[in-house]
Amino acid sequence: MDKLKNISPWVWVPTLYFAQGIPYFLVNNISVMMLTKMGVPNGQMALFTSLLYLPWAIKPFWSPFVDIIKTKRWWTIAMQMVMTAAFILLTLTIPYPSAETIASGQTPVSVFTITLLLFAITAFASATHDIAADGFYMIALTQKSQAAFVGIRSTFYRLSSIFGQGVLVYIAGVVETKTGNIPLSWQITLLVTAVLFAAVTLYHTFFIPRPENEAPVEGKATTAGEIVKEFIRTFVTYFRKPGLILAILFMLLYRLPEAFLIKMCVPFLVASPDKGGLGLSTENVGLVYGTIGVLFLTIGGILGGVFASKVGLKKSLWWMAACMTLPCLTFVYLADFLPTDLVSISIAIAIEQFGYGFGFTAYMLYMIYFSEGEFKTSHYAICTAFMALSMMIPGMCAGYIQEVIGYSAFFWMVIACCAATIFITYMVDRKIDPNYGTK
Repeated sequence: MDKLKNISPWVWVPTLYFAQGIPYFLVNNISVMMLTKMGVPNGQMALFTSLLYLPWAIKPFWSPFVDIIKTKRWWTIAMQMVMTAAFILLTLTIPYPSAETIASGQTPVSVFTITLLLFAITAFASATHDIAADGFYMIALTQKSQAAFVGIRSTFYRLSSIFGQGVLVYIAGVVETKTGNIPLSWQITLLVTAVLFAAVTLYHTFFIPRPENEAPVEGKATTAGEIVKEFIRTFVTYFRKPGLILAILFMLLYRLPEAFLIKMCVPFLVASPDKGGLGLSTENVGLVYGTIGVLFLTIGGILGGVFASKVGLKKSLWWMAACMTLPCLTFVYLADFLPTDLVSISIAIAIEQFGYGFGFTAYMLYMIYFSEGEFKTSHYAICTAFMALSMMIPGMCAGYIQEVIGYSAFFWMVIACCAATIFITYMVDRKIDPNYGTK
């Protein structure tokens, strides 16, 4: 037991945050690629995959009870076990539409009812795992160690993004190329995910420490009733904050162009040129979007953080809003000119993803800024719920809009949505403390 309490953070922090990312990217990104390749129409695909954001939007409603029922360690490992079981069931139950149905692009989403149900279970388990893992990180490490490992956890979360959107998609592409069997390619990909996640879960069962101060309850509240009372107080104080309406509008509108674009990006990349797409193979999407794109997204985020730390939120806001909007023009270029060389496509996606990563920094900083006060942690969690809604709501209708107007007009519509980002940035900029982020 003493050995388990004294395990080095290097043993479990990297794997814990790698494991935190895998289900998120599987549910929110790989599901889009899989259903698109299986021939599900964009409207249905975008609607149902966007609904999978819901658990992350509503997780503040059950997060207080993770504090009073069992321990953070128990929740972390239990949710990993649930997700492992879901991945195994996904592998065993994946539908096999005929090649003709897939080629028609009219595979009914009802074929994937069980698949979507398992994705939803994974989403709820993953959202709960996020609550528990982040809480465990704060309990198991000293403040000094938390600061020392914050970069490590972020790095391994990003690596899970490259693995999920890059490596796994590439594996599916290789199998598809060799066998010509699209359902089999995704079944094997899900099997790889299930085996890997099962191994990580087993590893954590033995190598995640048991902190000295581990307890089912933290803070003053010691009963469910007290937790509920404090929970209600948290929400009441949040919705009484000065400038609440403007803050919510910022959280919902700042990312509006990207919310539309990100849902149709992969379908556009794999759609044939006669349908207005680039016709990339699955493995090339894994390379170009899942690897190069995520790499430049990460670089943009890192540089955005450095820039904001030097000049503060107010001075960086307009630069970041510009980076959030202007690179969307790269998809207008891709849709209008339909380049066939991977270099041009990769450069365009790298520019767009770098801009998104850089511009997103202001969004995160603003949520921290708005959350300042007595309940900063809980208020930030509520902000992240609006963040999830900002992606979910536009994504639900993105596919239907694209089906009506086509890819080129859709990406021009995304550019038009940049007006919302510019307007809300202008409104918020006038209210921000000029010194915030510079002290």
